[in-house]
Amino acid sequence: MKVLKTSLEEVLIVEPQAFSDNRGFFMETYHKDRYEQNGIYAEFVQDNFSSSVQGTVRGLHYQFPNAQKKLVQVLKGEVFDVAVDIREGSPSFGKWTGVYLTETNQRQLFIPEGFAHGFAVLSSEAMFLYKCSDFYAPRSEKGIIWNDPDFSIEWPVAGPILSEKDMQYPCLQDVSSEELPSYGGVR
Repeated sequence: MKVLKTSLEEVLIVEPQAFSDNRGFFMETYHKDRYEQNGIYAEFVQDNFSSSVQGTVRGLHYQFPNAQKKLVQVLKGEVFDVAVDIREGSPSFGKWTGVYLTETNQRQLFIPEGFAHGFAVLSSEAMFLYKCSDFYAPRSEKGIIWNDPDFSIEWPVAGPILSEKDMQYPCLQDVSSEELPSYGGVR
């Protein structure tokens, strides 16, 4: 497996090794020891799976408290996946990175705690797998509006399909510090 850095140091692209032959391929999608040897430390406790149609944008989501590290991967289709640093006091606060994840490039994206996460579906359908380091906690569920002008995310979709909830999220500047994680866990 290969691990690549993104423009946000702690958000990592993982390229698992695939073994292909005339039947298809085999790929190990997670091995705790190998991931830790590459600097990815997480105890994953919940897997989530979503299917979305072309033009859908999901996000930007986060949990606080009960923050989650995520390891995400596309099983079918293509998405543009985004992580935004929302940790108060972080040198990269408000900065984002985006990565294309596809069924053919087989890449994964590791998103640490303290980052909002979202993706745009570029193929006719996308099947998306999330490994999470904490359980879904409805009272901790939060979000930032997908098109926050302070981020200037270059989403490759126009007029996206959004959930009612995702349309109602505030801009980051309108979120109180009590609802944001802090860099290094210190307030």
